[in-house]
Amino acid sequence: MEITEVRVFPVNEEKLKAYVTITLDHCFVVRDLKVIHGNSGLFIAMPAKRRKDGTFKDIAHPLNSETRERMERTILAEYEREVTKGPGPRPTGTDPHDD
Repeated sequence: MEITEVRVFPVNEEKLKAYVTITLDHCFVVRDLKVIHGNSGLFIAMPAKRRKDGTFKDIAHPLNSETRERMERTILAEYEREVTKGPGPRPTGTDPHDD
Protein backbone atom coordinates (compact mmCIF):
# COMPACT_ATOMS: atom_id res chain seq x y z
CA MET A 1 0.00 0.00 0.00
CA GLU A 2 1.36 3.37 -1.01
CA ILE A 3 0.22 6.91 -0.34
CA THR A 4 -0.19 8.18 -3.88
CA GLU A 5 -1.51 11.66 -3.09
CA VAL A 6 -1.39 14.00 -0.11
CA ARG A 7 -3.50 17.17 -0.04
CA VAL A 8 -2.74 19.63 2.77
CA PHE A 9 -5.15 22.34 3.89
CA PRO A 10 -3.33 24.62 6.39
CA VAL A 11 -5.29 26.33 9.16
CA ASN A 12 -4.20 29.09 11.49
CA GLU A 13 -4.91 27.69 14.95
CA GLU A 14 -2.75 27.24 18.01
CA LYS A 15 -2.46 23.44 17.96
CA LEU A 16 -4.25 22.36 14.78
CA LYS A 17 -1.99 23.22 11.87
CA ALA A 18 -3.68 21.52 8.90
CA TYR A 19 -6.31 19.11 7.67
CA VAL A 20 -4.99 16.42 5.34
CA THR A 21 -6.54 14.12 2.75
CA ILE A 22 -4.57 11.14 1.52
CA THR A 23 -5.16 8.77 -1.37
CA LEU A 24 -3.95 5.18 -1.11
CA ASP A 25 -2.93 3.29 -4.27
CA HIS A 26 -4.83 5.80 -6.47
CA CYS A 27 -8.11 4.22 -5.33
CA PHE A 28 -8.97 4.84 -1.65
CA VAL A 29 -9.32 8.27 0.02
CA VAL A 30 -8.99 9.06 3.73
CA ARG A 31 -10.07 12.57 4.77
CA ASP A 32 -9.79 14.61 7.97
CA LEU A 33 -6.37 13.55 9.14
CA LYS A 34 -4.90 16.42 11.16
CA VAL A 35 -1.44 17.88 11.61
CA ILE A 36 -1.23 18.78 15.30
CA HIS A 37 1.47 20.75 17.12
CA GLY A 38 1.95 18.89 20.39
CA ASN A 39 4.41 19.17 23.28
CA SER A 40 7.11 17.29 21.37
CA GLY A 41 6.50 18.74 17.89
CA LEU A 42 4.23 17.93 14.98
CA PHE A 43 2.29 14.69 14.73
CA ILE A 44 -0.58 13.25 12.72
CA ALA A 45 -3.98 12.58 14.28
CA MET A 46 -6.20 10.06 12.54
CA PRO A 47 -9.82 10.83 11.63
CA ALA A 48 -11.98 10.30 14.71
CA LYS A 49 -15.60 10.38 15.78
CA ARG A 50 -16.90 11.70 19.11
CA ARG A 51 -18.70 9.02 21.11
CA LYS A 52 -21.75 9.59 23.30
CA ASP A 53 -19.54 9.69 26.42
CA GLY A 54 -17.47 12.55 24.94
CA THR A 55 -14.38 10.48 24.13
CA PHE A 56 -13.04 10.08 20.59
CA LYS A 57 -12.57 6.85 18.64
CA ASP A 58 -10.39 6.64 15.53
CA ILE A 59 -12.39 5.91 12.38
CA ALA A 60 -9.34 4.75 10.42
CA HIS A 61 -5.80 4.11 11.64
CA PRO A 62 -2.64 2.11 10.85
CA LEU A 63 -2.41 -1.31 12.46
CA ASN A 64 1.32 -1.18 13.17
CA SER A 65 3.98 1.35 14.09
CA GLU A 66 5.91 0.97 10.82
CA THR A 67 2.88 2.01 8.78
CA ARG A 68 2.11 4.90 11.14
CA GLU A 69 5.71 6.16 10.95
CA ARG A 70 5.75 5.92 7.14
CA MET A 71 2.44 7.79 6.88
CA GLU A 72 3.63 10.45 9.32
CA ARG A 73 6.89 11.01 7.41
CA THR A 74 5.08 11.33 4.07
CA ILE A 75 2.32 13.61 5.39
CA LEU A 76 4.63 15.86 7.42
CA ALA A 77 7.01 16.23 4.46
CA GLU A 78 4.10 17.40 2.29
CA TYR A 79 2.88 19.69 5.08
CA GLU A 80 6.33 21.32 5.28
CA ARG A 81 6.36 21.79 1.48
CA GLU A 82 2.91 23.40 1.63
CA VAL A 83 3.68 25.85 4.43
CA THR A 84 7.02 26.90 2.94
CA LYS A 85 5.25 27.89 -0.30
CA GLY A 86 4.01 30.93 1.61
CA PRO A 87 0.64 32.61 1.69
CA GLY A 88 -1.25 33.18 -1.48
CA PRO A 89 -4.65 32.78 -2.97
CA ARG A 90 -6.00 29.24 -2.95
CA PRO A 91 -7.66 27.96 -6.10
CA THR A 92 -11.42 27.50 -5.85
CA GLY A 93 -12.43 24.09 -4.56
CA THR A 94 -9.41 23.47 -2.32
CA ASP A 95 -11.28 23.56 0.98
CA PRO A 96 -11.12 20.10 2.63
CA HIS A 97 -14.85 20.12 3.29
CA ASP A 98 -15.95 21.04 -0.25
CA ASP A 99 -16.23 17.41 -1.40
